[in-house]
Amino acid sequence: IFCKDELESYGNSLHSCGTFTAWCNSHLRKAGTQIENIEEDFRDGLKLMLLLEVISGERLAKPERGKMRVHKISNVNKALDFIASKGVKLVSIGAEEIVDGNAKMTLGMIWTIILRFAIQDISVEETSAKEGLLLWCQRKTAPYKNVNIQNFHISWKDGLGFCALIHRHRPELIDYGKLRKDDPMTNLNTAFDVAEKYLDIPKMLDAEDIVGTARPDEKAIMTYVSSFYHAFSGAQKAETAANRICKVLAVNQENEQLMEDYEKLASDLLEWIRRTIPWLENRMPENTMQAMQQKLEDFRDYRRLHKPPKVQEKCQLEINFNTLQTKLRLSNRPAFMPSEGKMVSDINNAWGNLEGAEKGYEEWLLNEIRRLERLDHLAEKFRQKAAIHEAWTEGKEDMLQKRDYETASLSEIKALLKKHEAFESDLAAHQDRVEQIAAIAQELNELDYYDSPSVNARCQRICDQWDALGALTQKRSEALQRTEKLLETIDQLYLEFAKRAAPFNNWMEGAMEDLQDTFIVHTIEEIQGLSAAHEQFKATLPEADKERLAILGIHNEIAKIVQTYHVNIAGTNPYTTINPQEINAKWDKVRQLVPQRDQALIEEHARQQNNERLRRQFANQANVIGPWIQTKMEVSSTLTLPLPSSFSPLQHIRVGWEQLLTTIARTINEIENQILTRDAKGISQEQLNEFRASFNHFDRKRTGIMDPEDFKTCLISMGYNLGENEFSRIMSIVDPNRMGLVTFQAFIDFMSRETADTDTADQVMASFKVLAGDKNYILADELRRELPPDQAEYCIARMAPYTGPDGVPGALDYMSFSTALYGESDL
Repeated sequence: IFCKDELESYGNSLHSCGTFTAWCNSHLRKAGTQIENIEEDFRDGLKLMLLLEVISGERLAKPERGKMRVHKISNVNKALDFIASKGVKLVSIGAEEIVDGNAKMTLGMIWTIILRFAIQDISVEETSAKEGLLLWCQRKTAPYKNVNIQNFHISWKDGLGFCALIHRHRPELIDYGKLRKDDPMTNLNTAFDVAEKYLDIPKMLDAEDIVGTARPDEKAIMTYVSSFYHAFSGAQKAETAANRICKVLAVNQENEQLMEDYEKLASDLLEWIRRTIPWLENRMPENTMQAMQQKLEDFRDYRRLHKPPKVQEKCQLEINFNTLQTKLRLSNRPAFMPSEGKMVSDINNAWGNLEGAEKGYEEWLLNEIRRLERLDHLAEKFRQKAAIHEAWTEGKEDMLQKRDYETASLSEIKALLKKHEAFESDLAAHQDRVEQIAAIAQELNELDYYDSPSVNARCQRICDQWDALGALTQKRSEALQRTEKLLETIDQLYLEFAKRAAPFNNWMEGAMEDLQDTFIVHTIEEIQGLSAAHEQFKATLPEADKERLAILGIHNEIAKIVQTYHVNIAGTNPYTTINPQEINAKWDKVRQLVPQRDQALIEEHARQQNNERLRRQFANQANVIGPWIQTKMEVSSTLTLPLPSSFSPLQHIRVGWEQLLTTIARTINEIENQILTRDAKGISQEQLNEFRASFNHFDRKRTGIMDPEDFKTCLISMGYNLGENEFSRIMSIVDPNRMGLVTFQAFIDFMSRETADTDTADQVMASFKVLAGDKNYILADELRRELPPDQAEYCIARMAPYTGPDGVPGALDYMSFSTALYGESDL
């Protein structure tokens, strides 16, 4: 609602006059006319009505063509009635002021028109529309240095804000890096000239007026900046079109890669089958069992090592084929047809031939082996007996030559002696087998067996080894008996060492625990008791050191026996895990801990003295404050509450705590829903953060809900160019129950649908048309300017030349390319 006084205040600024005149002419020239003097040229109401028709796109009532005052007032009233029909109420304002050439009222009226149709759209709240336009400017200029848009007056004085808006949308028009903040005249004139020449935005401001004024006219700046907003509103469409094309191309590139992978995997598998079948069909027999066994081993390697990976490749090939077909079907692409001979059925047929050859080869191998087994029966009998004997003798020489008794304990030596006696009995039992082996070798020689040399050599090795085993057995028996006697002496010394070391070790461990034990005392008397006990402990140390030296003397006696008789002691003392090094280490630790304990007791004694002093200070102060607290408690007990007496302050705290927990749970649920929306709709985290920031900015009451006017202002700040019908359509989506509010979840769902649209051939074609500037063809430079480099080159390489009558050299046919992406023609 605008009253007369407000309109006059709007018209007080003389700086706005030129700006308003230029703004009106930017629209009137579309109707082939213009104004020279804004105070005089609108007096008859004709051009005022024409201006409203141009900016609204609607027809007004037929104007009066007469030149009398009554005709002029009638025309101006028609214009004012039309403004009022658009939600702008003009109170106590008559057409007479405009007809009489009242400059302030005329300028004020033009400002209300600018607010309604260029800045606020249908909103009648100037503040919200102003904030929306300011937020749009801040977002667009955020990446630029030396630009900090906070208002519509002094933030624009240096001209960098205007240059940044132009460079953000049309970087080829201005070399922003060469601009200087200390040269505002150059910056302003550059922006005004470029906007007029390339963006069709008339020069509404004067650089000298802006620089020479402490605070530039806010309405003039807002009017001029709104022209930039409307000029660049189409950039959002181009960005959306580019995003859709990038998504479609990414799907197509991924599918092509899957096709190439399938072709390569199929080729490799078929080539392996082609090389393997001739090997399996080879039936050339061997003369010896060894050669046939090698063939069998090779076949087993084939079954165990070579074939399983190929089985997995075949399975993966079928999986990849099915997955690719599913992806093509879901993305509206034609089904994939592999190269000739590489269908899944072709691979299955080749695999069946492979398994047929494999089965025949295995049967042939088994028959050949059975034939050689019959021929070599006698030789096999020799080998079996020899193998059994060799298996029994395997490791026996090494076992007999072991000097394990040199490091064994007494119990282990006794066990070794019993084990050796058992071996001597086993050796005698194997005498008969050795004689049988020699007899079979003799028989093979008499029958002139073809491999007799190897049989004789093996038999000789067995006989020689048998003789050596007998000699080594006797030698080991003597060594074991000698070692047993020495270890029995050492065992007695070990036992004595263990009996004395254990209690001494326990004493040292207890002492270390006591010395390192953390003490907690509260009085000087307690720390004095600990200090006395510590002094008593230190008095026992000399006697303990004598016991330590006596224990170490036993160990030294053991070492002397070992050195004299060259006995290797295996392991440690069997009766204890305590060793001299450990005893010395713990003793040294005890000696180190004693002075540390002394220092700790001294420090604690000093601390307790300080604590005693603090306790006395506290008691003195408590004696003063205590009566005061008691008095206040008695006063508070006399106060009454309307609630039951059991409803204490603790109850208020509990209720507040429960409300806090509920709020946290609700917030967590809201964030989880946002994550689900982001993942399901395919929007990025950056987009989600931007949606949240926009919603929070216009949620003025911080309730998580926007009213329709705030919601509309939010959409305008995000680049939406809204008409009344379009906004009504959007409100029916976000507020289907007509509650008059927009929740954050409804806002996120709407923005997700806007940014995560599914693609079709028509949509992709329409997107290319936006990038091409509504032409039926597109140029390579336009693709490289609008798309990422790899996807731009992808399109250029696959688009056919445009053959239409309106084409130019280098024109590309994006229409056939779009249909090819969805299988409606060849790509």
